[in-house]
Amino acid sequence: MEKPRIVSVQEYREARDELLKAEKEATRQLDAIAARRRRLPMVRFGEYTFDSPSGPRTLLDLFDGRSQLVVYQFMDNGPDHFCPGCTGFTDGIPPTALAPLAARGVSWSNVSNMPLAQIEQYKAERGWTIPFVSSRGTTFADDCDAGGGFMLSVFLRDGDEVYRTYNTTQRGVDRLVFMNSIFDLTPYGRQEDWEDSPDGWPQHPTYG
Repeated sequence: MEKPRIVSVQEYREARDELLKAEKEATRQLDAIAARRRRLPMVRFGEYTFDSPSGPRTLLDLFDGRSQLVVYQFMDNGPDHFCPGCTGFTDGIPPTALAPLAARGVSWSNVSNMPLAQIEQYKAERGWTIPFVSSRGTTFADDCDAGGGFMLSVFLRDGDEVYRTYNTTQRGVDRLVFMNSIFDLTPYGRQEDWEDSPDGWPQHPTYG
């Protein structure tokens, strides 16, 4: 494999400082985007009943009494088929992160059109302990504009009324994946063929 060129300490520091300017500008842009996100309007969402290991749960129930809820919609690819991207994303959710979220009034739940039995079997295989319910038989995925894909949505409740305040998919979800954030800091990156990397860098198809 090719490697980054070797330079003096001074030349490295100069190159790093130049990149730092771009990184700081990107941070300021992300802060500005986050500020706009906090000013988005919201839309009222209807009532849904999901299947869960403890019995039927409504969308309101998923808040667990808190004011905010983040939902990741896990793709339903049919019996015994599981989306590798959704699997990787869920693998990267640290169970220890849910308590600090809850302390700030934010609940988390995975939702999928997969039957509950399929979800429970896969959860056991992967060792997942996060809340995960089935929306099978409801219009939840379609109403979220997820359809047969994946989606991350944020909800706010006002009493018994539920509103959606934000949603994202594709690269908007990708930036939340821990391992991808770390890979992006390494010299070889994610090693995926869509990346802009120097000639000779290792690359392979995203799901290859």
